[in-house]
Amino acid sequence: MLIAIFAITLLAAAFGLLLGYANIRFHVEGDPITDQIEKLLPQTQCGQCGFAGCRPYAEAIATGEVEINKCPPGGETTMVALADLLGRDPVPLDAETAETKPKAVALIKEEECIGCTLCLQACPVDAIIGAAKQMHVVIEEECTGCERCLPPCPVDCIVMEPIAQTTDNWRWPFPESGQDPIAAVPSPN
Repeated sequence: MLIAIFAITLLAAAFGLLLGYANIRFHVEGDPITDQIEKLLPQTQCGQCGFAGCRPYAEAIATGEVEINKCPPGGETTMVALADLLGRDPVPLDAETAETKPKAVALIKEEECIGCTLCLQACPVDAIIGAAKQMHVVIEEECTGCERCLPPCPVDCIVMEPIAQTTDNWRWPFPESGQDPIAAVPSPN
């Protein structure tokens, strides 16, 4: 019995070392331009650009498959930041993308929720919690406002509640770009 345990432990250690070596030896670096593009995108993972999330959209931009104007949550500020990063001319936003909506989070009406779990399955960031045949709740801090939970709801118990802009949730337009907000403000002279 001890011999079998020793043999299995030895095999597990050998395979672990082999996998560790293979990870180091065959490591593939990510595309740095794709990483930079992804940092500029809003990370809502909403799919409104036609891709499954922000990473696939960033990869498509990096390879030149799509234009830089397909991100509704990012809007014009993201498009201009992408144009600056890639050295391209800014492109007008799509008519649908150009619609500016106030930032909002999903809110589930308790008395109408039937606990179908369709909104849980649709949420790309797991901001909705609940169980089958139980009321669901949105974690407001996690909700990106992508509205992907609205169409699958059979009883229309989900509404988008606008977020009031305060000093706690206000963001500089290009936080990841390294742009100094103070240097960007024109001097009064």
